[in-house]
Amino acid sequence: MIPEEVSRLIGRTGDTIIMEVEKGAIKRLADAIGDFNPLYWDDECARNSRYGSIIAPPGFFGWPTKWPEMGPTYSKLREEMQLAISKAGFPRLLDGGVEYDFFEPVRAGDKLAALPRIINMYERESKGTTMLFSVTEITYTNQNGALVAKARQTLIHR
Repeated sequence: MIPEEVSRLIGRTGDTIIMEVEKGAIKRLADAIGDFNPLYWDDECARNSRYGSIIAPPGFFGWPTKWPEMGPTYSKLREEMQLAISKAGFPRLLDGGVEYDFFEPVRAGDKLAALPRIINMYERESKGTTMLFSVTEITYTNQNGALVAKARQTLIHR
C-alpha cells in the first residue's frame, strides 16, 4: 500500500517553466544525432514546406529561459516527490522511460510553457521486493496556446 505522504502527491502540479526554442540549438541537436532532415537545417527548404519555418526534431523542447531549475523533468515538484518517496522507504531510483504524444510541430522561435504534474503512483512486487512507480506528465503549450506535446515519465523507486 502506498504511504499517504506519497499518495497525496498524486495530482500535484509544479511550476510552469518557460522553454525557448532557438534555431541554432535545433541545428546543433540535429547534427549531434546525425539527422540531416532539411526541415531542421535548411531555412529555405523549411520556409517552402507545409511548416513554413525550421522545426525541431520530436522530443526537443528548447531550454529554460531561467535556470533556477534544470528543466521540467528535474523540477522542484520532482525533488519534493523523490524526497517523500525516499523517506517512505524507497531511496533508490531508476528511470523507467518517457512516452510522448505529439500534437503540433515545435518551431524555431517558439516559447513553450512546460507544466509538470504527478498523474499516478502504483506498486509492484518483484523478486520479493516492493517497487513504487511514479508517473509525471509534462504538457508543452506554445505561445499561441496550442498544445504541442505531452511527455509521461515513469520513475521506478526501490
